[in-house]
Amino acid sequence: MGSNGRSWADQWGTSSFGSEDDDGKLMNKKASGSSGKKIAEVKAAASVGLDKAKEAAATGAQKVKSGTSLGIKWVKNQYQKKMSSK
Repeated sequence: MGSNGRSWADQWGTSSFGSEDDDGKLMNKKASGSSGKKIAEVKAAASVGLDKAKEAAATGAQKVKSGTSLGIKWVKNQYQKKMSSK
């Protein structure tokens, strides 16, 4: 490998596969046509699913909070019954 040979960058140049022009064309292809509609539909469905998940999580958290409160009250009452019977 002498210093007179072409460098790696010279061999591949800007018109090679993966150049910025190719990237721009690829992005335009993806954004146009029916795939854009499909992406919008998927996003809408995901949004609905996310809302349902949030509601389920909130309901579950409320049930846990309520159950914990009832459990603590039960333990407290059992302790008071035990102490008052001595």
